[in-house]
Amino acid sequence: MGEDPSIPSSSSSQMSEDDDRSPPFDLIDGQIASNKARNCSGVSGSSGSGGNFIEYSVPYSDQVLENVLENVLCFLTSRSDRNAASLVCKSWYRAEALTRSELFIGNCYAVSPRRATARFTRVRAVTIKGKPRFADFNLMPAHWGAHLAPWVSSMAKAYPWLEKLFLKRMSVTDDDLALLAESFPGFKELVLVCCDGFGTSGLAVVASKCRQLRVLDLTESDVMDDDVDWICCFPESQTCLESLMFECVECLINFEALEKLVARSPSLKKLSLNRFVSIGQLYRLMVRAPQLTHLGTGSFNTSEVMAQGDQELDYRSAFAACKSLVYLSGFREILLDYLPAINPVCGNLTTLNFSYANINAEQLKSVICHCHKLQTFWVLDSICDEGLKAVARTCKDLRELRVFPVNAQEDIEGPVSEVGLQAISEGCRKLRSILYFCQRMTNAAVIAMSKNCSDLVVFRLCIMGRHRPDHVTGESMDEGFGAIVMNCKKLTRLAVSGLLTDGAFSYIGKYGKLVRTLSVAFAGDSDTGLKHVLEGCSNLQKLEIRDSPFGDTALRSGLHHYYNMRFLWMSSCTLTRQGCREIARELPGLVVEVMKNEQEEDTGEPDNVDILYMYRSLEGARDDIPKFVEIL
Repeated sequence: MGEDPSIPSSSSSQMSEDDDRSPPFDLIDGQIASNKARNCSGVSGSSGSGGNFIEYSVPYSDQVLENVLENVLCFLTSRSDRNAASLVCKSWYRAEALTRSELFIGNCYAVSPRRATARFTRVRAVTIKGKPRFADFNLMPAHWGAHLAPWVSSMAKAYPWLEKLFLKRMSVTDDDLALLAESFPGFKELVLVCCDGFGTSGLAVVASKCRQLRVLDLTESDVMDDDVDWICCFPESQTCLESLMFECVECLINFEALEKLVARSPSLKKLSLNRFVSIGQLYRLMVRAPQLTHLGTGSFNTSEVMAQGDQELDYRSAFAACKSLVYLSGFREILLDYLPAINPVCGNLTTLNFSYANINAEQLKSVICHCHKLQTFWVLDSICDEGLKAVARTCKDLRELRVFPVNAQEDIEGPVSEVGLQAISEGCRKLRSILYFCQRMTNAAVIAMSKNCSDLVVFRLCIMGRHRPDHVTGESMDEGFGAIVMNCKKLTRLAVSGLLTDGAFSYIGKYGKLVRTLSVAFAGDSDTGLKHVLEGCSNLQKLEIRDSPFGDTALRSGLHHYYNMRFLWMSSCTLTRQGCREIARELPGLVVEVMKNEQEEDTGEPDNVDILYMYRSLEGARDDIPKFVEIL
C-alpha cells in the first residue's frame, strides 16, 4: 500500500519473499500494468500546450500540477516508488492514491478494509496476506483469524469494478466466494495460495457467476469436498479461461466435463491437474490444448479403469505437440516407465517442478540432460548428490533451486549433503535463490557457494536436526553463514540452521544490511545474538524465530525498529508475559499478541509465552480474537 502516516510502510514488502512451495507464477505484477492506460483515462488530465500552462499557471497551479502528476504516476508501477512519491507532499499523496490500480496488503490486520478502500478509490486488483509463514508448519494454532469476510464486504461496496484478487494464508468461506462472485460483474482473476475454509461449493459459485473469469488458481490450499461438480459450472459456451490450477483439490472431478471445458477454452495457457487425473486422461487434455505453456500433469500414472487403453497411447507425441510448453510440474504418484515421454519438451523448459516425484539420480539424468534452458528447478532429495551433480553439469542458466526432503526426520542419514551443494555452486554460477534441506553440511561448501554464486538474493539452508555442526570439523556453522552475508551483497532473504553461536548473528547484523526476511530455528547462545540482528539489520521487515534462547532483553533491543517491520514471530523461546507487556506499553502502535500452542502441554509457568506475534497496525487490537490469543 502507499506509505503515508495512515498506512504502514511495512506493507510494501515484495510478495516473492514469502513464497514457499507455491509455483513461481507471477499473476499479479506485470499483468496489472495493462490496466494503466484504461485507469488513466478516468483521471482528469491536462492536454494544453506548454505555453498555455505558463500563461494560466497562477490561478490554477495546484489543479494543473495535480492533473499532470496523475498522468505521470499512471506509469509508475513499482510499489516502493509509489510509496515514496506519496510522501512528497499532500498533492502527491492525493494524486498517487487516485492513480493506483493495484493494492497490496502485506498484513490483513495492519490496516482496516474501511481505511484502505477510503484512500484508494480506483483499485482493480487487490493482494491480501494473512497468517505468518509458520502457520504452514502447524506452529500457529488453528482458527487464529485472517478472515476474508470484512475485506470482501468492504470491497463489494467500494470496488464494484474489481477484476483481480490474490489471497495468501487467508481464511475464506463459501459465503465469501459467493459475495465475491455476485459483487464484481467484471471479475477476472482469483488466486488462492495456502488458504482454507472453503469447498467445492464456493468454487462452483465462482465458476458459474464470474462469466469473464480468466484465472482460477488454487495452490497449496485446503479445499473441502462438498460433493459438488464445480467443473460443470463454467460457462457452456466459449470461456475466457487462461489459467486453471487445481492440483491441491483432493477430490474426484468430472473428467468429461473437464475435457469439454478445456476444448471450449481456446485461450487456456496454464493447466494444473490434481492427482485424480491419470496420464491417459492427461493425454486427452493435451491433444485438446497443444497451446499450453504451463502444465501440471496430475498423477502421471494410470487409473485402474483406463490402464489397458493408456498403454496404447503415444504420450511422447502428445508432449512433442505442445511446442510452447515452458513450465512442467505435477508427477504425483509417478510411474517411472512414462517419464521419458516428457523428453521432447525438456529442451524448451525454463521451469521443472519434481517436488512430488520420488525419482533417483539415474532417472533424473535421463531427463535433466536435455534441460539446457532450465532456470527454476524444484526436486526431492531422492536424487542424491549424484543427481545434483547432473543438474550442475547441464543447467548453466539455473536461477532458482529448491531441494525438499522425502523424509524430514532428524535422526536419519540424508541423501544430499555438502557435496551436492558445492557441485551446484560450481556449475550454476547464475544462481539467485536456493532452498536446500539436508542432514549434514560443512562450512567449506557454504563458503564456496558464497564465492561462486555471489549474486544470491535468497539463501535458505535447512540442516535438519538440532544444533548440527560442520560434520567434518565439528565446528559451528558460523563461518559459513558469515561468508554468505559478507560475499552475497544482494541478499534479502536468509534462513539459518545448524549449530550457530552468537558469532553467526554478529556477522548477520554487521553485513546483512539488505536482509528483509530472516528465519531462525534452534540457533544462538544468548540474547546477544538477536540483539546483533535487531541493531544491525536496518532493512529487516520479517523476522521469524523458533526454539532459540532469546528472551526479554533481546526483545527490547529492537524497540527502535519494530514500527518499520511487518511482523516479528517468536515461538518456544524464553519470553515472559511481563517482557512482552512492556513492549506493548512503550509502542502503542504495535499489536502484541501472545498465545498458547494448542498442541503443547501446559508448562505450569503462567508467565511464560509460548508464541509471540507482533505487528504494526493502524487499527489497534482486532475484533476477532479467539480465546487462546491475548492482546497485551
